[in-house]
Amino acid sequence: CCVTVCKQSRSCWAVMRLTKPTLFTNMPVTCEDRDLPGDLFGRLMKEDPSTIRGAEALMLGELLTLPQNFGNIFLGETFSSYISVHNDSSQVVKDILVKADLQTSSQRLNLSASNNAVTELKPESCIDDVIHHEVKEIGTHILVCAVSYTTQAGEKLYFRKFFKFQVLKPLDVKTKFYNAETDEVFLEAQIQNITTSSMFMEKVSLESSMMYNVAELNTVETEDEGTSTFGKMSYLQPMDTRQYLYCLKPKPEFAEKAGVIKGVTVIGKLDIVWKTNLGERGRLQTSQLQRMAPGYGDVRLSLEMIPDTVNLEEPFDITCKITNCSERTMDLVLEMCNTCSIHWCGVSGRQLGKVSPSASLALPLKLLSSVQGLQSISGLRLTDTFLKRTYEYDDIAQVCVVCPYMSRES
Repeated sequence: CCVTVCKQSRSCWAVMRLTKPTLFTNMPVTCEDRDLPGDLFGRLMKEDPSTIRGAEALMLGELLTLPQNFGNIFLGETFSSYISVHNDSSQVVKDILVKADLQTSSQRLNLSASNNAVTELKPESCIDDVIHHEVKEIGTHILVCAVSYTTQAGEKLYFRKFFKFQVLKPLDVKTKFYNAETDEVFLEAQIQNITTSSMFMEKVSLESSMMYNVAELNTVETEDEGTSTFGKMSYLQPMDTRQYLYCLKPKPEFAEKAGVIKGVTVIGKLDIVWKTNLGERGRLQTSQLQRMAPGYGDVRLSLEMIPDTVNLEEPFDITCKITNCSERTMDLVLEMCNTCSIHWCGVSGRQLGKVSPSASLALPLKLLSSVQGLQSISGLRLTDTFLKRTYEYDDIAQVCVVCPYMSRES
């Protein structure tokens, strides 16, 4: 609690920050019964009113300690302050106006509850005001408190005081994007507690943009309900880091148009809510997260269906999706080239027909593998007959090839 008193003429005023108390901690001193002090330390701790009866050796007590200093203010928390103007004189003062402004690096905010002047203030009387402000900027903040009034002689007096404090960053947030073979995008958010106290993470959610649907991957589904992967008590200790994962999938109206999601796209923003100490809440929202969409060139080939495991030398089916990402119509021809392990079944060089801009077509294919193990599917070629341009697709996906005749013992 920071208290400052300023006197000028016949008035005085005080400003103090309102913060919640903390639990009192003591330093227990114990020894064994056979040591020289015997049970002296034990009796002293039992008589100490700050200890818990039956658990005197614990450092944490049941008493509360009022704040002894201004303390730290973190971004996202609510700054609260108590302002009191007291008439120390024996005379009545008139037209008292109390004003509180908060100056940041970018703006000046008026925090006063009322901008109307008080008609008069009698001796030994006071004017009280409590201000609140959700801190949204880091760096230097200056609380400017000003008081103006008129004496009985008609003299107008004015004084003000400045309170400078720093707003610190409570969390370090880092994001990574992972592009799947489909149109799905995975967002990993790493959140680190860079304060000196524990945090209870009440909510960490992703507010997606209009182009995406989001699914949180931070719970384990059970029969009754989902359980958080971090447990029931979601505490984040100082300097600890926690990773959150989200899956974003384009909405159908955008997924159907391959040319829409290009270049830099807005994914959304993270909304983080936490509590510290005795339930003090803080909230942060990141700026809009942006992602550079991968370039697919003129023609994109993606897999719609593929088995995880196949048998050796047995044909299996896959389904490919071909999308025209250019702004012109294409006339495509499919060629299938065998590799040392992958052999395509079907006619190579067949016509696929014309594909309009942003249109797509499904292409079912059959192939087999002559080698066991994890095999890469390669060898597809698409040729645009209009421009005589060939697009090569290798390492499209991987499939596990097993021998169905191998016994378990071997």
